[in-house]
Order: sequence, then structure tokens, then C-alpha cells
Amino acid sequence: MASMFDIDIETEDVSEAETEEVELTSATVNRDSERVGPECFELLTVLGKGGYGKVFQVRKVQGGQTGKIFAMKVLRKAKIVCNAKDTAHTRAEREILETVRHPFIVDLLYAFQTGGKLYLILECLSGGELFMQLEKEGIFMEDTACFYLGEITLALGHLHSNGIIYRDLKPENIMLNHQGHIKLTDFGLCKESIHDGAVTHTFCGTIEYMAPEILTRLGHNRAVDWWSLGALMYDMMTGSPPFTAENRKKTIDKILKCKINLPPYLTVDAKDLIKKLLKKSSAQRLGSSNMDCLDIQKHPFFRHISWDDLLNKRVEPPYRPQLKSDEDVSQFDSIFTRQTPVDSPDDTSLSHGAQQAFAGFTYVAPSVLESLKEGFSFEPRARTRRQNSSPRTPISSLYKYYFEYISKVFLASGAQGLQDPSPPPNRPAFSSLRDRCVPPILQSAGGQVGTNERSCLQ
Repeated sequence: MASMFDIDIETEDVSEAETEEVELTSATVNRDSERVGPECFELLTVLGKGGYGKVFQVRKVQGGQTGKIFAMKVLRKAKIVCNAKDTAHTRAEREILETVRHPFIVDLLYAFQTGGKLYLILECLSGGELFMQLEKEGIFMEDTACFYLGEITLALGHLHSNGIIYRDLKPENIMLNHQGHIKLTDFGLCKESIHDGAVTHTFCGTIEYMAPEILTRLGHNRAVDWWSLGALMYDMMTGSPPFTAENRKKTIDKILKCKINLPPYLTVDAKDLIKKLLKKSSAQRLGSSNMDCLDIQKHPFFRHISWDDLLNKRVEPPYRPQLKSDEDVSQFDSIFTRQTPVDSPDDTSLSHGAQQAFAGFTYVAPSVLESLKEGFSFEPRARTRRQNSSPRTPISSLYKYYFEYISKVFLASGAQGLQDPSPPPNRPAFSSLRDRCVPPILQSAGGQVGTNERSCLQ
């Protein structure tokens, strides 16, 4: 759960004539067929923690779907309203989760609020983060990577078809359900209304997965997600993202100027797809045409994939989480799950204007309403990236410095000369964990792990 978000604010203000003044209580904010509030859920376990609140595993104890397990994301309004961009993020995330329905995107079931908090009730994705599985395996074999990348491609393609670019694809934002299928989560850095020809300029994301056009702020579109897919593919199959260094400045420099260094053990098709996804020119990047994800689906790397079977979950996942019950949280970090689940008292008093920022937040999924008429699973959390990672640090305080530096690098290199003819220097040796996970033959082949500094907006 990212602690801060940087998104463009282009949402129209709600006029006074359109606003209905009501007292904000759990009884009044949910005016659909089922009124839902905190009292409808029993806290079971803490799954994650961020700057604005917590994520709990909960059981519904009142109304429809009683007894079902969900993930409950709780956000503190007082922290969010301090920054207009954070408020816009929260609204955008809520609206996107309502709008988008796809087999490989997390489902929103309920949204409600009290005077001081916002609540999102999501499906509980008990398989945990794909990051955790990648950490255990060290690297993925090609067929395993192909399965996950295929499902991710379909999810990104669906977002793009709705004019949404994701902009924060990384293993920590990809969750697994109880069957082992992926679900994209955390839509805090998404940008809406980016259709053919439209661009946006916001500097956001995680450095190692950010496309060059985001770093240079020359304007970017949905092609940035295909760059991130290429970086993720490289990460899955080699043990680290393609461009890493001991600090962000050098990482940015590599992304903008260096050629990709591909280990010899990758197949011809895998190498070709990575190269085409990691084209520094977005116009030349695979997926940048009007065909979007269809161009990627046609690549020989996916030749054994039946896209219809994949979309309908008829393909068996390479890994199925070993879960003892619906409440099993063994796939989540014990740093959180050992904590006592407590939703702290809601004693914050906000002004009327501040409360209006969250007008219309309430939501009950159509599928839930339908079940009521008939009578009657997840967000990522802040965590350390891998054993050889450095902690995430704020990017906003260094933004001016980065932008000046990036501009100088780009101008000095020239638009046609971004690729350095010499390969990047050898990455540092494997961490002790990767020494255990990766066969020596792959280590000698060049699949070494670099320093993966992460830069989530905070």
C-alpha cells in the first residue's frame, strides 16, 4: 500500500447545486440496498500497513455474504486531505475499482466511510504477492514466466481499452488468488482518459520499472506499461530488473543510455520479446500501435498460449498456494500477521469542505446487490524489496534534482543516441538467498542480481 501518490488532477469539482448535505455516519453513507459499515466486519488479521492506514483480513458478520472472508483497506481521511493529489488518488482508485471488472484485476465489493475514515472491501487474495513466490524460486523458468506474463498482458490490455494506464507494474503489485491466478492491485498511480494520441507528463512509479519517457517528462502514454512488462519479464527470468545500480542517479542513467544485457541462457524468443518491449523509443516499442496488447499476444514467445483458455482460467497455474482454510495467511509477511488487528478509534473531526472531497465514495458491487435481490481477494502493502534491496525512500524531495539531471543526460545524449554501445558493467554478486536459489551454471552465465533500489512516491 503506497504511502503517497503523484497523479494528475483533472477531476471536475462538484458544484454546490449537485451536492446533498447529509451527516456522515455508517448509517447514511451507504444508501444502497444494503447499508454496510465497520460493524459489519470482524477483524481477523493484519495483512499490511501503510502511511495512511492498514489492510486487514476480515469476516463479514452482518447482512449479505455473512461469513465470507475479505480484505479491508482502511484509510485515514485526515492524512489524505492534507494533499490535493492524495485526495485525487483516492477518488481515482475508488472509481477505477468500480469501473473495471476483469478476471485478473482485484474486485471491489464494498466501499463506505465514517466521519474520519474510508473503507474499501476487496476480495482477499490469499496467495500473497507474486514477489514472494519469485523470492522463493529465485528465477522463473520460461513456461512459468509465460503464464504470469500472459495473464498480466490481458489485464493491462483491458485497462488500456478503458483509457487507463497503470504505471506501477512490479512484482509487489501482483497478487495471487487461492488458485494461483494473478490479480493486479494498487491503482494509486493510474491515469484515466489516456486514449489514442493522448499523453500525460506525471513523474511517478518505481525507478527500476519506469520507462525512459517518464524519466524525461517528454510525455507518455500506455506504452509505458509495455516497457514495465519487459522489465518485469527480465526480472522474472534473470533475478533482477534490467537496469540497476548502487543509487538512483546511476540507475536512471542506465535506463536512458545503456543497452540491455541479456544472459545467454534465455531462449531466442524470450530475448526477442524483451528487446522489443524495452525499446527506448516508445514509438518503436512492441504494443505501442493501435493494436496495443494484441501485438504482444502474437509474439512467438506466447505461441503455446491459448488466449481464450487463459482468459477463462482454463490453464492450470504453475503454482497453487498451499492453504489450509479461507483464513490462512501463511503467504503474507509475519511482521504484519503477528500484530493484533485493531481498527483505531475514529475521533477525527473534519470540516464540511474536507468531507465533501469524499462525496460519492459509497459503493456496493452489482453482484452483491443482485444476490440481495434474490434473497440470499488484494492490495499490496509496503515491504522491503529483496534481501539485496535498499529501503524505499521519498522521491518528492529529490524531484527537482532528478528532473534537472535527467534533462541534462537526455539533451547531452540526443534523441537518437540514447543507447550506449558498451554493455553495462557486471552486476554485483548474488545475495546469499539467491546463491541458494539459482543454480551455479546460471550464476556463471550472467544472471546476477544488482542493487534494486525502489522509489515509490511517498
